[in-house]
Amino acid sequence: MPTDPGFTPPPTPPLPSAPERRAPEGAADCHFHIFGPFDRFPPSPRRPYDPPLARLEDYRPVAATLGLSRFVIVQASVYGSDNRVTEAAIGGLGRDVARGVAVLDPGAAEAEIARLDGAGFVGARFNAVSGGGTPLAALEDLAARIKPFGWHIQLYVEGDLLPELAPRLAELPVPVVFDHMAGIPAAAGPRHPGFAALRALLGTGRAWVKLCGYRVSAGPPYHDLAPLARALIEAAPERMLWGTDWPHTQIIPPPDAGKLLDLLGAWVRDETDWRRILVENPETLYGFGR
Repeated sequence: MPTDPGFTPPPTPPLPSAPERRAPEGAADCHFHIFGPFDRFPPSPRRPYDPPLARLEDYRPVAATLGLSRFVIVQASVYGSDNRVTEAAIGGLGRDVARGVAVLDPGAAEAEIARLDGAGFVGARFNAVSGGGTPLAALEDLAARIKPFGWHIQLYVEGDLLPELAPRLAELPVPVVFDHMAGIPAAAGPRHPGFAALRALLGTGRAWVKLCGYRVSAGPPYHDLAPLARALIEAAPERMLWGTDWPHTQIIPPPDAGKLLDLLGAWVRDETDWRRILVENPETLYGFGR
């Protein structure tokens, strides 16, 4: 454990229930985090929250229960730009089936980006919600530096920021991937001003959205997400992604990932989009199978 007398990890989430419909062969979990072991990977003393112990061995049975066999590990804010825990998880799962999204310092050297690229990283995350992330002021500079590596920008922002931020994102030379339904509150759904800005970005063909959206919901059973989720799928089914967001940090009690996969099944109207969102879109963005 880290030398931090105030650090008491929340419990690791229990295993999810079996979903009504398992994910298809080749399905990807496009958003989850790994925390620990803490004696090897202690979180930053400046972390915005205390993470649960959520090691790779804790995650494997989650993926097996849901039928997931490809993986995108997202660097969490509690580790800042120390990407070692995510790098180790990529190696543990295997470069053929795992990718990573890093957090970079604004002045990250090209040599470090190249090293991370070789280790299986494919994107740089900006977290403007949880803290501990790269400042949005660095968007343009970092986008230019990751472009030669074929990376994308991943954004965790509040939906209220989208109308102001969208013109900048439209000019970036790399794709943009939005976490958590782009932060648009489920209560407003497609009527939210940020949705029009997001739909315009989707129209460029260079924006993607992760449909793991329980963080913008009023709470379980998350049925209020349906209008927003279906509007996003209708707008650009070929650029929708899904992830468990395991281990569901700062949510007590944590959601059941099996029920979250069932939600996706309720939003998706046909088998084509089910396979597209879980298998084909991740193949396109993250390069699985290549």
